[in-house]
Amino acid sequence: MKTGPLLNSEISATIARMGHTDQLTLADAGLPIPDAVQRIDLAVARGLPQLLPVLSAVLTELKVEAVIMAEEFASVSPDAHQAILKLLRETYPEVKIETLSHEAFKRKTSQSKAVIRTGECTPYANLILQSGVAF
Repeated sequence: MKTGPLLNSEISATIARMGHTDQLTLADAGLPIPDAVQRIDLAVARGLPQLLPVLSAVLTELKVEAVIMAEEFASVSPDAHQAILKLLRETYPEVKIETLSHEAFKRKTSQSKAVIRTGECTPYANLILQSGVAF
């Protein structure tokens, strides 16, 4: 059995297969997931699990150099947006944050290795993590 915090085998295997600049999307319960992209569905019920603890666990294994979010997230859900930024910057102080319109964000998810669907129901609470290099 793994000893690290991230126990989900699908997420761990996806991260292990990622290389520099590969992308992984963390999604709320409503984000459409392209058919051609692997879906890792963690959603149990509204709000379970929330996106922030899933992000926290993913960050224990994934080196992140950039994050992409919908530009609407900051104005529509400012508390959730700030909580996510705080966690990202505590883990990776130099992480680059990019924003796109929500429509462009949804199109961008088609480039992800996988989309992790959470039970999060906060509007626009989605992010794309771009893998960095761990050496």
